[in-house]
Amino acid sequence: MHNIKETSRRAFIKTMGTAALTLPALSTCGRVTGKRPNILWLVSEDNGPFLGCYGDAYAATPNLDKLAAEGILYENAFCNAPVCAPSRSTIITGMYACSLGTHYMRSLNHIPKQIRFFTEYLRDAGYYCSNNAKEDYNTQKPESAWDESSREATYLKRGDRQPFFSVFNFETSHESCLHSSDEQTVHDPAGVKLPPYHPDTPEFRHDWAQYYDRITELDKQIGAALQKLEDAGLAEDTIVFYYADNGGVLPRSKRFLYDSGVHVPLIVRVPKKFQRLVAEQPGTRTDRLVSFVDLAATALSLAGVSVPEYMQGRAFLGPQEAAPRDHVYLFRDRMDERYDMMRAVRDKQFKYIRNYMPQRPWAQYLNYLWRMPAMQSWQRLHDEGNLAGAAEIFWQTKPAEELYDIKADPHEVHNLAGDPQYKAVLERLRKANNDWVMDIHDAGFLPEAEMVIRTGDGTPFEMARDAQRYNLPRYMEALDLANSCKAENVPQLISLLKDADSGVRVRAAEGLLALGAKAAAARAALEGCLDDESPNVRLAAAEALCKMGVFDKPLQVMAEALHHDNVYVRLHAANALDYQDEAAKQYLALFNDMLNDPQENIVKVMKKALADLEK
Repeated sequence: MHNIKETSRRAFIKTMGTAALTLPALSTCGRVTGKRPNILWLVSEDNGPFLGCYGDAYAATPNLDKLAAEGILYENAFCNAPVCAPSRSTIITGMYACSLGTHYMRSLNHIPKQIRFFTEYLRDAGYYCSNNAKEDYNTQKPESAWDESSREATYLKRGDRQPFFSVFNFETSHESCLHSSDEQTVHDPAGVKLPPYHPDTPEFRHDWAQYYDRITELDKQIGAALQKLEDAGLAEDTIVFYYADNGGVLPRSKRFLYDSGVHVPLIVRVPKKFQRLVAEQPGTRTDRLVSFVDLAATALSLAGVSVPEYMQGRAFLGPQEAAPRDHVYLFRDRMDERYDMMRAVRDKQFKYIRNYMPQRPWAQYLNYLWRMPAMQSWQRLHDEGNLAGAAEIFWQTKPAEELYDIKADPHEVHNLAGDPQYKAVLERLRKANNDWVMDIHDAGFLPEAEMVIRTGDGTPFEMARDAQRYNLPRYMEALDLANSCKAENVPQLISLLKDADSGVRVRAAEGLLALGAKAAAARAALEGCLDDESPNVRLAAAEALCKMGVFDKPLQVMAEALHHDNVYVRLHAANALDYQDEAAKQYLALFNDMLNDPQENIVKVMKKALADLEK
């Protein structure tokens, strides 16, 4: 019998090289002689570079402006994922979450033991590591990750003369701060400069003003943390980082791959005694491209600890500084209760976004996002038919490709993907995206349920490196065909419905779903897929048939899948049923029963479906 676990182990070793087998040596040989810097990370939540030092005249951020004047301001810093958990998974491992299989929001998939949190290497090298207090790593935390991780954690608890790495998280600007609109604002709502994709409503103006108030409050907290470091006599011994864990937070920012969701502030202050570790002088602004996958390697480099060869990040400071990147890479997958899939490449001028599920609109309902009054006002105008231009586009289904000239179009509202003048740019960045996906063995090209099933007792990382379980080139080819949304490709998609790999079959069914009535010739083939061994294929085929006006058996397939033992199959089924609106009314009793499902995301979808049917 073929031994899958042994194949996975061999694939891991072949892919990662001998570094994966020598990690303990790397972590201990990284000790350096002489004085080592302390490293302090001050991390805010859900905010882009809404700071005076980044040129934002509406902001009031004197403490962060002062930090920037004393340090290095990164103009092109990006989170790789536009939401906290996969972003933090990327940070703590120095690996892209979509390579590890930790890219789905709050999924907790395991990673190989050979891949360690970077703080473990720091601890091995003698650093005291503390975290106060958010973790949210989207995977299991090893016991050896921190000396302390709690709301009481602080560098002040370290041993005598022991260097420290310490993180303080500030929740002040988190999305939840905009779930209420009854606060009086200090910032004048009339002074808000709305981006062109936001409608001019009182709710949007208030939420923007309230958000800037929170940024001001955050700035005061950062100032207090810096003063505490000074009072402890440690400022001249400590390299300070300030960054936000992802962009945000008004609608069409957090969770999306536009700069509003991924462009983040990053400031690094290096005291005089450690200036030898960096090339930049205090007060420097740099346009170097950096992203969160690089933070782990950079911290290790500054601490004098060897960067493991397997890490996908590159140090941008310290003795192990790597050559600057030409691109940063971005990804988005399931956000809470809704499925989507995007990958993106950004250079200093252009951004390319590949939408692998163009059948879904940008504005998929998310319970948490819709708590924001601004978001509710946006939907109200859409429902009333009172939107136009970029504000209305957000509610439509997506193109397969987007291309933006960020310098000319910073709000990313003019898609150049179809413009012949930009063909060379499009092809260059498309290739960069495809090369990156292949290079990191992106684990996200199977539906979540299928990925979990094929992973078994192993890890998605190892599964994605086993060609017998995961044929990435074939999935990419199938998606290219499916996402073209061309009726002329229906015969080829029908042929792919018979492929031996369910990962190909499901993408073919999704391509027919995107075509809707234009894929009528595929009806018989799709009906045959309702009995497919893969629940994801059955559900994709069922939804495609419903879009063609065929409901009876497809709806039954969806309803039956709500009882599947795989939670992600149930979530897929709940989403598919929610899109059927009135046609699914016969399952009202089942929807009510599903409110008792132990998975919160499924309950959210069912509540939304019930609310829509009640209307």
